[in-house]
Amino acid sequence: MTDTDTPEVAPLTARIPSDISRPDRVLGPFTARQAGVLAATALALYGGYWATRSLMPPIAYVVAVLPVAGAVAAVLLSSRDGIGLDRFLLAALSHARHPKRRVHAPAGVPPLPAAVPRRWARAAGRAPAAMRMPYQGLTPAGVVDLGRDGEAAVAACSTVNFDLRSAAEQQAATASFARWLNSLTGPAQVVVRCHRIDLAPLAEALQLGAPALPHPALEQAARAHGDFLAELASSETLLGREVLLVAREPDTGRPVSRAAAGGRVVQRLEEAARALGPAEITVTPLDAPHTAEVLRTACNPDTTAPTTGWEGDPA
Repeated sequence: MTDTDTPEVAPLTARIPSDISRPDRVLGPFTARQAGVLAATALALYGGYWATRSLMPPIAYVVAVLPVAGAVAAVLLSSRDGIGLDRFLLAALSHARHPKRRVHAPAGVPPLPAAVPRRWARAAGRAPAAMRMPYQGLTPAGVVDLGRDGEAAVAACSTVNFDLRSAAEQQAATASFARWLNSLTGPAQVVVRCHRIDLAPLAEALQLGAPALPHPALEQAARAHGDFLAELASSETLLGREVLLVAREPDTGRPVSRAAAGGRVVQRLEEAARALGPAEITVTPLDAPHTAEVLRTACNPDTTAPTTGWEGDPA
């Protein structure tokens, strides 16, 4: 078969649902919030013109308020990652006002003893604040109670080397992922995070288990591999990558609906496992201990993770 006889490969196409969380446009490209802010700004500027029309000519007033109008329009119309710039500015202001150090103190952070010199207290900086976690507990099934935000469940996902697949396999994987997106009935989030890997437990386990191997050559190979892992851990900073799938069920405010929300998020993870199976992506819902470990490492990103269990692929 010559190159001219090679059939053309169909492009990778899949129907992806639109962003159902995007606010509706009520006035041209503006949402209701944007239209309201623009209208209020226009009224304020128009009122300022009537208040100052006897003090300055119209052209001078336009030149004076043009930067203000431009700044308001830029903040309202600009966005990043689908979030408006005004919300980013509000989040930055909230971050600057809140303390950066938080500790687990349900009864509150006690003040420093009176015997501590004032210069030491000033050198220590601002006192830490009590941490208030956004969740209220975990169920045995691993469902996170988010209070007013509903229920959530976490699953660990395996990865697929997309570039090593043939065109037909890539098309099938893309179609499977698209079918899962189209089947979503509630909020879902895919989180990719990196963490440090501690190879010391694995190297120690190899050294301790080597004498029990049935052949001396296997024992020698296990010891050599344990030495290699120990040397690798001491010479390099190893990172692991994990992919987490979070399904959330919003709270409707009704007791019956809230009680069933935990079962629905677990069911949605099971549906994701079935939908992503043809793409060779393994979705493993996490139980309560593993979910608690995810939350703990999220609060302390510098924590090293073991090399066994549900953790993701090494980066």
